[in-house]
Amino acid sequence: MKKHAIIIGGGIIGLTTCFEFQEAGYQVTLIDPDPISGATHHAGGMLAPTAEVQYQQHDLILLMKESARLYPDLLQRVSKYTDLPTGYRTDGTLLIGADRADGMHVAELIKYMHLKDLPVDVLTTRQARAAEPALSPRISKVVSIDGDHQLSPRLYARALLDAILQRGAEHIADAVISIDGHDPCLTVTMNSGVRVASKSVVVLAAGLGAASIPGWFEGANPLQLRPVYGDIVRVRVPERLQQMVTKVVRGFVEDRQIYIIPRTDGTLAIGATSREDHPQPRTGAVHDLLRDAIRLIPGIEETEFIEVTCGARPGTPDDLPYLGWVGSNVIASTGYFRHGILLSALGARAAVDMATNQPLFPTLDVCDPFRHQI
Repeated sequence: MKKHAIIIGGGIIGLTTCFEFQEAGYQVTLIDPDPISGATHHAGGMLAPTAEVQYQQHDLILLMKESARLYPDLLQRVSKYTDLPTGYRTDGTLLIGADRADGMHVAELIKYMHLKDLPVDVLTTRQARAAEPALSPRISKVVSIDGDHQLSPRLYARALLDAILQRGAEHIADAVISIDGHDPCLTVTMNSGVRVASKSVVVLAAGLGAASIPGWFEGANPLQLRPVYGDIVRVRVPERLQQMVTKVVRGFVEDRQIYIIPRTDGTLAIGATSREDHPQPRTGAVHDLLRDAIRLIPGIEETEFIEVTCGARPGTPDDLPYLGWVGSNVIASTGYFRHGILLSALGARAAVDMATNQPLFPTLDVCDPFRHQI
């Protein structure tokens, strides 16, 4: 009889975890009332451990680099079970400083990237505009990062869901209200009253929802999750302007962060806001995103507006995920904050390695789910 894994959560973390458990020979049950409707639906999809680097986040850098290394093989394996596109692109990323002060910021980041052995190539503005003519002639500093890639989270998540269903995964469209992790046979109870049991493993990959599912802990919930909202604007590039830009543009405009992501369908995703005040898109935030995007790529003024959405990402006090055993055969895999798409490859692989007693990536000890327990 096959071992049985129950995965709670149908975002990018849960779906990738389902797939990797299937790869390990498990029968999989996915529980989510509406897969791909949470943070994944609103994500940018940059696989960019270098462009996304932050000061004083050494452990996170190691996790991102390792997960980026795993991605090409993961995508190849997923493609064996689905014909759906993923939007994966390997054109690379440009890191840009808009004005002189922003250029100095980028120059400092270059030093830090070199310190962390992250490969970058400094370009002149002329070289950058030769490669991407739509860039503003007024940019100050440009770095090319060939190893930073991207995919479309919505497309990729649909491909993952199709792949796991094609392989026989059971999907229960319901919400989990409790996990009984104390019995030899784990029991997951849903809002409808339906109960599902497993003698193998339950993975709690429900994003922010993990904080509201009791039963697997005593006392206060050890997962200190908080919603961090991010606005993302999507626009369509007119046919006459295709391709406006081929590389992901990650920029600083008057010290504000901005990213512009070209998709395979001729659209652009524009984002980078991060706030904890309100779950709805803010007019001021949308204004800032469009203004800063146009500052780097003036032709964006000619694009057609499609939508603006706002997603809540599961943040933790130290911006590192919660990934590890939290009870008898219960694994927590949540709190990936801004890097859920990138870190999903490593998070899913690690969950399977834990369940099958395989060696773990060394840095994973910093992701202990109990590290913030009061």
